[in-house]
Parts: sequence; structure tokens; C-alpha cells
Amino acid sequence: MVTTSGGPAVRYADGVAAADGALDRPIGKVAPRLGPKFEALGVHVAGDLLRYYPRRYADPSRLTDIAGLEIDEKASIVAEVRSSSGVLRARTSGKLRVEAQVTDGHAVLHLAFFAQREGMAKAFAAQMRPGRRGLFTGKVGWFNGRAQLANPAVVWFDADDEGAAIEHAERPIPVYPASATLDSAKIATTVQVVLDGLRDGDVPDPVPAEVRQERGYGELLPALRRLHRPETEQDWRVAQQRQRYEEAFVLQAELARRRVRAAAQAAVARPPVPGGLLDAFDARLPFALTAGQREVGEQIAQEIARPVPMQRLLQGEVGSGKTVVALRAMLQVVDAGGQAALLAPTEVLAAQHARSLRALLGDLAEGGLLGGAEHGTRVTLLTGSVTGAARRTALLDAASGAAGIVVGTHALLEKNVQFAELGLVVVDEQHRFGVEQRDALRAKAAAQPHLLAMTATPIPRTVAMTVFGDLETSVLRELPAGRSPITSFVVPADLPAWMARTWVRVREEVDKGGRVYVVCPRITGDDADGADLVEPGAATLGDQGAAARRPPRAVLEVADELRGLPELAGLGIGVLHGKLPPEDKDRALADFAAGRTPVLVSTTVVEVGVDVPEATAMVILDADLFGVSQLHQLRGRVGRGTAPGVCLLVSGARPGTPGDDRLRTVAETLDGFALAQFDLEQRREGDVLGASQSGAASSLRLLRVARDGDLIEQARTDARAVVAADPELVGHPALRAAIDQLLAGERDEFLDRA
Repeated sequence: MVTTSGGPAVRYADGVAAADGALDRPIGKVAPRLGPKFEALGVHVAGDLLRYYPRRYADPSRLTDIAGLEIDEKASIVAEVRSSSGVLRARTSGKLRVEAQVTDGHAVLHLAFFAQREGMAKAFAAQMRPGRRGLFTGKVGWFNGRAQLANPAVVWFDADDEGAAIEHAERPIPVYPASATLDSAKIATTVQVVLDGLRDGDVPDPVPAEVRQERGYGELLPALRRLHRPETEQDWRVAQQRQRYEEAFVLQAELARRRVRAAAQAAVARPPVPGGLLDAFDARLPFALTAGQREVGEQIAQEIARPVPMQRLLQGEVGSGKTVVALRAMLQVVDAGGQAALLAPTEVLAAQHARSLRALLGDLAEGGLLGGAEHGTRVTLLTGSVTGAARRTALLDAASGAAGIVVGTHALLEKNVQFAELGLVVVDEQHRFGVEQRDALRAKAAAQPHLLAMTATPIPRTVAMTVFGDLETSVLRELPAGRSPITSFVVPADLPAWMARTWVRVREEVDKGGRVYVVCPRITGDDADGADLVEPGAATLGDQGAAARRPPRAVLEVADELRGLPELAGLGIGVLHGKLPPEDKDRALADFAAGRTPVLVSTTVVEVGVDVPEATAMVILDADLFGVSQLHQLRGRVGRGTAPGVCLLVSGARPGTPGDDRLRTVAETLDGFALAQFDLEQRREGDVLGASQSGAASSLRLLRVARDGDLIEQARTDARAVVAADPELVGHPALRAAIDQLLAGERDEFLDRA
């Protein structure tokens, strides 16, 4: 059999009690002395442990490349004992230790084991026989000028009889995601105890038998056994594929249930009204709609004309004209006697939307006011900073119906905000709102309102299927006629001549009548929280170069520096960030648009919604600290008029690092969907899907949307068929239970983030 050790004092099954096979048995009863350590990993009951899948599998027949190990990483290596010191005693402290060397045949790694008692040290020294092979797990450290594993856990691959040894030498060894206090060997032991207590039928299978048969997948318990105790590599690979499908199926079943529930609710039909506001608006449009805008607009018009609530996600390239599409839908609803609410994530974006809608509508947005159109409506803005008489007027306009369109932030969700007849909810930057926030606004309607969710961040198809599967999806790829191209360049921050040329280029753009954004990741030098909306997890350890030697650039410091540059002498330089009072934000944008401060130093508050046609250039400092989609969104703020745009990505990332690769990719293409796919493939899955919100208990363990698109498509087809036949899943209690587990705690937010 396999023998193990976690140092001289640790036995393989330390603290593990016999299991009784109950999946809901607390982990503290399965492994009494290890319970708290498992709970820290998100494992609370025996059933959780069965879903705590191995991170990888060690092959006893293949030695690990020791030279490829990295200092401070948690490593599990297969190696052979080269030599052992026997028991050593420190002269001063008297502490006992055993030193050994293991090898892969080329490089050597040093091991050190520390013991409290001499008997334990001798016992472990006896195990470290030259030629013996095992799996050594621990943190790679650096001691006395060499790499070392201190007190590693060990799984030996030899056995008492030669036949068992040969059999085990061919069996993959599961390696589990471990913690500082709970190593892979202890996890493996506890998993085996749980598995040994199970019989056929003890583990409910969420995937219906007819679906498994159609797709060629086996039952759940045998798959779990092959995952946790595989005999061959083929065993765990087949089992992993089966579990990927199960994860996709359960997720798609919940999304299908949401679709069915939404379709079963009644909504007020809002058909087009000939001669109404929409027709008047279309007649005044100074430009022709793109083919995509016309097609998507027709889809939306047909859906909001039905007595079933529309559930649609509109995504599109930066500047593709989503606002016009949304406005036309809102006007159709207003024509039919309803109101529309536009929910935006920030005050800057909400105010920009209100200005844009009023500018597009002209006197059509001044209904009931002097000089307003006879059959016009009103566009009302309601944010947290709207106070006093302006707030009372906005609340009255919304409650009375005088405002056909109400634009706002989270302030729209407050209890005292009422609508006369809310017919359409438009959620901009959908990924920044959770389920509860979206539904809180929809609950203000007497009947279920139609929903149009929008995002300016292109979403790969597989992510859309996985996260927004309860919404129909429309895509705008075509840019309106007259939009100018944007050229992007990477500027090395450590080359003074390049930086000097950057500021000369800024001056040239201003002298031609343009405006220039300068974007920084932070507000002040001591801003511990960073920028307003810098993407979490965008920078990786491998990106650290010049950026690691100095703090990221900050708005207020950079603004002061630019005011002192001879290249920019005489230019007005403004600042904009999320901590400014609302009136100062509005003033900063107004001064920028008017040219009074043609250079605006800002955080990422300008990422979405800010529309200044005269803006022709953007300089992004520490660009390697931003994510791909965020850089693409920022870049989209320039070139919105008739003059071409330029984006200068200033970076301290070393060539060949992930940060530099991101910037080169952004500079090479303007295709937001291609960049989104690249982003998905480069970043951790949890960052993209929001699963990291749930910590160690995140819902997707094996499924990867960048890789498993075809499988997700199959699961969606199968899940929709099952839910269509049994919407409440009365005949599928195991599937219903799996969905409840998927949504446990706050994990329902997972379904609403991308």
C-alpha cells in the first residue's frame, strides 16, 4: 500500500474518523481534528469534499523538473531520494532535524524536517532511503543560498510487495489545492474515507438519466471515484469532462428557469404609435442609422410591443450607437403611455446620459415647458447629489408621469422614488449592478416592465451563454458613419525622449483645436484605494518592472507636473476624479469640452459615457496596470468627432511580460470582441465571471468558458429542453437541489456578472 508522512509527527490518516456515508455530515465529524482547516477551504460537509476536485495529478513514473520550481510557490513534486543526513542536533538550541536531498536526475532539491522528539526524527530518517521515490509537497523556500522544502508532506510510492509497488507506480496521484495548514495528502486521505463510506445511489445525480444517456456520460458516483482515485490518466480525464458538463448543465438549467419565469409574467404591451415622439425624433435625426442599429431597433420594437416582458442584453463596440437604440425604445414606451428609467453606475455617467438625451431630443425633451414641443416629454436626472428643490421637482416629475424618461444612479432604487407607469428599465453598464439592484427598480412598476441591459464591454459568446443565458443578446459591431479611426502606440516610460515626444504630441493636438485626456490609476500619491474603477486583478506578478520601483501615477501630482512642462506652457489643465463634488465634476467636463482646459487629467471616471467630440488624444499613464477591456473603453473616448484619434499607452512593463503583451495586443487591434476573447483567455476565470466573489466555494471548478464553448452549448440545449418539460423541476429533485447549492449565500450574483 501507499505510505505517507507529513514530517515525522504526522501520519497519513491523522485526525480522520470513519465516515458513515452521509453527504450532509459536517466535515468536523468526518475529520474531527481537521474540520476548521477544511472549513477555511469552503468545505463544510462531506458532500462538499467530493466536489473539492484535485488541481492536477502527479505521475509517479515521471520525475518533476526541479529546475523549473519558483521560490515561494507551493509545489508538489515527484522526486527520488539521493541522500539523507540522519538525525542532526543544533548545538545551541538542541533542536532535531533531518536533512535530505531529492533529485529528478538533473537538479537537486534540499529537504529539511524538524522534530520534537528523537524517536520521531529517527523514524523519519529511516524513511529517507536513497533510491526511494515519492510525492513531496511544500513551499519552496531559499535557505543558505539554495532552494529548500521545509517540513514537506510526503506520499511514498513504494510498497511492501513488488506487485503492489508496480501497480502504484502507474497510478496518477491526485494533488489538491492546499492551504498552509492542510496539505494535499491529508485532503486525499479524508476524501478516501468519505468515498469508502458510499454505496451506489448514495450520491444524487443532478443530470437526468436520459440526458446522460443521450450525451454518453456515466453516473455521478463512479465519476467522482475516478476523479479522486484514478487508475489511469484516462480515468480522470473522462471524469473531468463529465463534471464540466454537469457544471454547465446546472448553471444553464437555472438560467432556463429564469427565462421561463420571465416569459410567464405579464407585461404591458407598448406598440409603436404612428405620429408620436419616436416618429418625430427619427425625422429630426441628423444622421442615418447603421444597419445594425436598424436591425436591433426592430427586434426591440417588436418585443416591447408584446404583453410578455422583454429580456434583452445589448452589447456593442465603443461608439457603436447603443444610446440612440435605447432612446428609440424609450420613446416607443413613452408614446404608448409608459415611462422609461435609465440606470447608470456613476453620477458622471448618469449626468452625461441626461445631457446626451436632451441634446438628441431638443425641444422634444421640454414637454410642458415654455418653448417645448407640443407633444414632448421630459428627461429628468435623479442622483444622490440632486438635492433640495431640484430633487423635489425630479421626484414629482417621475411620480406624476411628466417625465417620460428618468435617468439616475442607485438613487432611483430608494423607496421614495415612485413612477406613474414604469414600462421600460434600461440598465447601462449591466455588469456593475447585481440582481437585487436591478429587480428593485423593476419592482417599482405595477406590471413587470420590459428590460434592456446594455454594456459597452464586448462579451465573448461563451461568457454571454454562461452568465447572461437568461437574456436574449443583440450585438452592435458597426460604427456610425463619420467616426474617425484611432491609432494606438505603446510608449516606454523609462525612455525620456519618448516621454518628451508624448507631451509635444499633446501640445500639437491642442494647437489643432483638439482636447486631450491624461488618465492615471490613482487620485493622489497616498491614495491607498487606487483609482475609481481600475479593473481588479489586471496586473500580475510577472508584470512588475518599473512600476514595482515607484508608485503608480496620481491625478493631482501629474496635473502639477504638466503645468510645469515647457511643452504645455500656457495651456489650461483640469482634473477630474470620483471624489470631486458633483458640481466640480460637471464644471471640469464643461471646461474641457469648451476648451478652457483642453488637457484633462483624470482617473477612469471617463471610461464610459463621456462624449466630447473635440477629444482627439489620450495618454494613459501606467497603462500596464489596466485590463484589456478597460484600455479599450478608455481609448473609445477619443476620435468621436471628425478628426482622427490617437491613444498613447505609457508603460513601465518589461518586454515579454503579460502587461506588455496586453498593451501590444490593444495597440494592434480596434476589434473589441477580439480583445474581449484575448482578455478571457489571459485572465483568471473568476475575475471574468465574478466567481471570485464566492471565495473558495465558487461555483465553477472545472468548467472554463474560454475552452468549453461547445460543451456549454450542448448543456444549454439540454437544460432548456428539461426545463421546458418541467419548469419547476418537480421530477428532478437532485437538479433542483444542485441549483439551490449553486445559488447558496451570495452566489446568485455570479449569474449577473461578466
